[in-house]
Amino acid sequence: MSRPVTLFTGQWADLPLETLAEKAASWGYDGLELACWGDHFDVQRALNEEDYCQGRHDLLAKYGLKVWSISTHLVGQAICDLIDDRHKAILPNHVWGDGQPEGVRQRAAKEMMDTARAAAKLGISVVNGFTGSSIWHLLYGFPPIPPSMINAGFTDFATRWNPIMDVFDEVGVRFALEVHPAEIAFDIASAERTLEAIGHRPSFGFNFDPSHFGYQGVDYVAFILKFGDRIFHAHMKDVWWSEKATEAGVFGGHTEFGDQRRHWDFRSLGRGSIDFEEIIRALNRIGYNGPLSVEWEDIGMDREHGAAEACEFVKSIDFEPSNVAFDSAFSDD
Repeated sequence: MSRPVTLFTGQWADLPLETLAEKAASWGYDGLELACWGDHFDVQRALNEEDYCQGRHDLLAKYGLKVWSISTHLVGQAICDLIDDRHKAILPNHVWGDGQPEGVRQRAAKEMMDTARAAAKLGISVVNGFTGSSIWHLLYGFPPIPPSMINAGFTDFATRWNPIMDVFDEVGVRFALEVHPAEIAFDIASAERTLEAIGHRPSFGFNFDPSHFGYQGVDYVAFILKFGDRIFHAHMKDVWWSEKATEAGVFGGHTEFGDQRRHWDFRSLGRGSIDFEEIIRALNRIGYNGPLSVEWEDIGMDREHGAAEACEFVKSIDFEPSNVAFDSAFSDD
């Protein structure tokens, strides 16, 4: 059986869930990865209204869709970040509160715990999201960075996330960090260190997304093979990067997406530089059977056209692994 192809709703949160569900079904999707913002999935309503979770299932089923995961990137970002006014725009009012940084971080952690409980009530076992990072601003090593400052960042991450993961363990749900710039893990090396910091807890793993690796020069296929038992979810998302020197390099030059001076930009699936053939082969090798979830972003394309072609593209490249050697027919045994 082919893996289900889902659409991550985070970039569609301006649309009511029913409107998006009807569209996604017409584009050929099997389900939705529900974002915990907009009206798509409300954590507090899920916990406090008896029929809310069943209502989400019923709404999706009306259009022949299912849900395998929910995503809480925005709240997760605030758990370890150095809080500033940017976070006010992405957080629910009850998490932002008075905006005092430590209070915001504590309320975000509580909301993440509640998200685990809400996921269990919804009947799913994976929550995708971000962690934030207190040391992302130390990415470039000048002025020289003492190792103790980096160590302190990973300690801060573990201190804040271990109590959260206790709740995930209690309710039987796993957390899948989308390894991504601005998070505690943004490449293979930092992902290894993140797992070490949290004691390799079985319920803490990754939401694989190749688009955040390719333009950095990180081997995205090696990531799958290295962390095979930690790939809890997979985003299908493409990115283009230039093979030539550009005016704005890997760090972006403080340009906006779509600026022609950029070294890289997100593209609709199949139109960028990611080798999805090798990704599917690697996912087959590790035995990943979860959703292939389209996270659609392309500043230069109509999103409905892009979402429809992305669904078709993912279904065309997915295939099951062989259970026999190709030359077994020649054997006398």
